[in-house]
Amino acid sequence: MFNKKGLMLLLAICLVLVAAGCGKNNNEGNSGSKENAGVSGEKVTVNFMHLWPEGVSAGQNKIVNQIIKAYQAEHPNVTIKQEVLDNEQYKNKLKVLSASNKLPDVGVTWAAGFLQPYVEGKLFTPVDDLLSGELNGKFVSGTTEAYAIDGKTYALPLEFNIAPVYYNKALFEKYNLEIPQTYEQLKAVAKTLSENGIAPIALGNKDRWTGSLWYMYLADRIAGQQTLSGAINGDGSFMDEGLLKAATEVQTLVDSNAFVKGFNGLSNEEAKSEFLNGKAAMYMMGTWELPNFTTNEDIPKEFRDSVGFFKFPTVEGGKGDINSWVGGPGVGLFVAENSAVKAEAKAFVEYFVTQWGEQAVTGAGVIPATKVDTSSMELPQLYIDLFNEMNQASSITLFADVQMQASAAETHLNMIQALFGKAATPEKFSEEHDKAVSEGK
Repeated sequence: MFNKKGLMLLLAICLVLVAAGCGKNNNEGNSGSKENAGVSGEKVTVNFMHLWPEGVSAGQNKIVNQIIKAYQAEHPNVTIKQEVLDNEQYKNKLKVLSASNKLPDVGVTWAAGFLQPYVEGKLFTPVDDLLSGELNGKFVSGTTEAYAIDGKTYALPLEFNIAPVYYNKALFEKYNLEIPQTYEQLKAVAKTLSENGIAPIALGNKDRWTGSLWYMYLADRIAGQQTLSGAINGDGSFMDEGLLKAATEVQTLVDSNAFVKGFNGLSNEEAKSEFLNGKAAMYMMGTWELPNFTTNEDIPKEFRDSVGFFKFPTVEGGKGDINSWVGGPGVGLFVAENSAVKAEAKAFVEYFVTQWGEQAVTGAGVIPATKVDTSSMELPQLYIDLFNEMNQASSITLFADVQMQASAAETHLNMIQALFGKAATPEKFSEEHDKAVSEGK
């Protein structure tokens, strides 16, 4: 979680932007085995594994290829070899490769607790030298800090995200529904949609972290942001009355058929398609999905124009603030510690991050982790509105599974699926969390 001082500095920087305008690595076959191989002019290959497939991440995929093409043109001795996987495939492969110490030269990682085991296993190399070079002062405050462990930075962030509830304006208009301001209103909206044969909420909880977003917001709105953060970091307890109520409300939503049928067996991509196809009216997800609702021409313009968003509603009697968000720094790029071409891998990361910022805004509608002057850019209204919401945030709580240490995060995700599947009571859910967090301290 960001403390208030750090958050206010982040928001101040963002407001300036709005005012401006809105073992051995897999390098067998490389002739260079020294760390400075690419710099010396020898032909080298840098293996780059990422999670932006063509189609579901069309905007990002296009930008990645543009950056690589430009980099190779400027560095004719370097070949960037891509391996592209979707989100869950990527996470699984990263675990497999780390077990045999065969990570790609450059890859994607998440912050905080997700990063920790890779750092402890000496799999990622520090990139602080890049922060003192051309990228010095280029990042939004609070972003690189999320990738620092024991005073060293192990990845460079690309995005900053918050998680709104997107909704289909056409479906809301068809059934005379208004944006819910309270949780009771949200449940009433879901009831009307369900009675009319429309799935209220698209949720692919096979991936588990998707359900965590719903629990986190209920916990935030009922128990308050500090109580939720305290339980996650072990200073408090998930047995808190408000947090228990949040877990209970998850099952209330399940019982009222608020989620798309079969949600616990659907992947996020499968559930998202229900929303994109107009079969589900709402979809909670991070702002990394903005491209699909603004710039992705593979998705019909009629649908993109029909997507709005709202903040997770307040809960009557709850301690939460409607301007409190779940989110934080998005994915970042790491360089493998045992890369045979580490210097060239770092040079590519530096170039990639520099180029990504403005291109991600204009070409994909992604909120970048680097400072970008938007004064001359024409941006979609949905992007502008969410960017402004980020500036007005009273707090931003980092995704629970990213905050937690690896073993506790796995417990959290498993218990999220059990809670949504009604295979665990709210009490069991909370007890297992406290136990996992305590063991990880």
